[in-house]
Amino acid sequence: MTEALYRGIAGLVPVLVSLFAARGIFHLFQLESYQFPGYIRSVRRNPVQAWAPGFAAAAVSLGLLAVLWKLYESIQNLAAQIAVIAGFLALAVCIGYLTARLLKVNIAKKPFVYTARVKRLYGFCFVLLGALSYYLSLTGSVIIGSIWPVSLPGLIAACGFIAWGLEKFISECYFRSARRKLLSQTDLIRIGITGSYGKTSVKYILGTILAEKYSVLVTPKSYNTPMGVSRTIRERLLPSHQVFVAEMGARHVGDIRELCRLVKPQIGILTSVGPQHLDTFKTVERVTKTKYELIETLSEDGHSFFTDDGAVCRQLYDKTKKPKTLTGQTPGNADVWSENTEVSPEGSAFDICLKNGERLHVATRLLGEHNIQNILTAAAVARQLGLTKQQILRGISRIEPIQSRMELIRNPNSYTIINDGFNANPVSAKASLAVLSRFPGRRIVITPGMVELGSEEAGYNKAFGAQIAKAADIAVIVGKKRVQPILDGLREEGFPDENIYQVSSLEESTEVLRRLANKGDTVLYENDLPDNYQEN
Repeated sequence: MTEALYRGIAGLVPVLVSLFAARGIFHLFQLESYQFPGYIRSVRRNPVQAWAPGFAAAAVSLGLLAVLWKLYESIQNLAAQIAVIAGFLALAVCIGYLTARLLKVNIAKKPFVYTARVKRLYGFCFVLLGALSYYLSLTGSVIIGSIWPVSLPGLIAACGFIAWGLEKFISECYFRSARRKLLSQTDLIRIGITGSYGKTSVKYILGTILAEKYSVLVTPKSYNTPMGVSRTIRERLLPSHQVFVAEMGARHVGDIRELCRLVKPQIGILTSVGPQHLDTFKTVERVTKTKYELIETLSEDGHSFFTDDGAVCRQLYDKTKKPKTLTGQTPGNADVWSENTEVSPEGSAFDICLKNGERLHVATRLLGEHNIQNILTAAAVARQLGLTKQQILRGISRIEPIQSRMELIRNPNSYTIINDGFNANPVSAKASLAVLSRFPGRRIVITPGMVELGSEEAGYNKAFGAQIAKAADIAVIVGKKRVQPILDGLREEGFPDENIYQVSSLEESTEVLRRLANKGDTVLYENDLPDNYQEN
């Protein structure tokens, strides 16, 4: 084997060490939906997870390559050279895997998934980084050939950028295939739901009620991106389905319009507009513009449903000229509203009132007044689609609490848990604390606060801390630097320092709770940050 070939193949050592060690970096990229601005922010928030694999890979590669290049001079037999290189490549894989394990990148709330896109990204990285390493191995010293992994986060981003064109082409193919399948079912009723908050709850509530008359498909979990909705259509939509309900999420202006290009909804539901994803939207005005894209894309005979929030949603309702319905909890201001409301730790009971004089008395196990609004909106859509009063009543009675969204978990021999860990925003967090305040006994809040609120995040978290002080007896705050505004808000309201516990992780909060909680206490878990927002 020539020296050039030997050195070139040996150059795969840092590639293999790096790619196996970099599992956590790929995970950050996946958690940010392969969006480069979000990925860059995640790298800054998670310096250990982002940079440690590359530095470890460089150090290991330096040692392995130094030995390999030295061995070439002492091994002249071709078979022995091949065996040595093969052994070192296998060792590189093992060391890379062990590095990932030592960095604990497998411990995640949302596990890393080897999707087809991830596999393609790995392939791109192997080819491109392999070419880089091969060139450096031939033209440089052992140090130059092994030191490049220190910039691994940037190199992976560069590979992702180069692969972007292919990924866009593949996504568009899936997108068009899903749209053809969806629109081929000409009798299918297509409903789009968007909002800064409440859209997932309304989706499940509406799906449960409509199932009393129709065969309904709703997008599962939080599948609310073009690829998530496309996948639902391609894999789950059947000719027997009569209604398709699509949740539509957004982090950038134009995202909802893109989803409407896929779904072409005949009915649009706007649940809310507020300060959410301000790290990407920057202003509430841009959030408003994006959410209203759903209403703008409806045909002239399409029907829109709005929540009467007395603010942005009401203003959007007033400006809309297409057929529309307003739902709210104030009698006389909306087309569908609630009266005789009774809220307790067991749920809610209220009357649904329609302008035509119809009235339905309903009861639900869902907690909080915000869920009353969600049910009102879903009931209004159901009535529009021809469900009878009896069908709506039966559907509401069958609504189950949604996992991690004000989910009540009772244990007669221990404390009660309200699990609102899926997400948090200023409006939903305030509503959750209002629910907690109605429970008897000691009340405990466990929270890492709110994120994705851009430059306003600190202010909202400080106000959140002040609200916790009025609703809870004990506060367990999860985080380091980012949670300081919550602590400031608590203390400014006179919350006792001895009742504040600051911990670094959810696991530590569990240990604190185990020591503190007694039978009869109520514990609210408000928000649970995704892995890319954890502080190292």
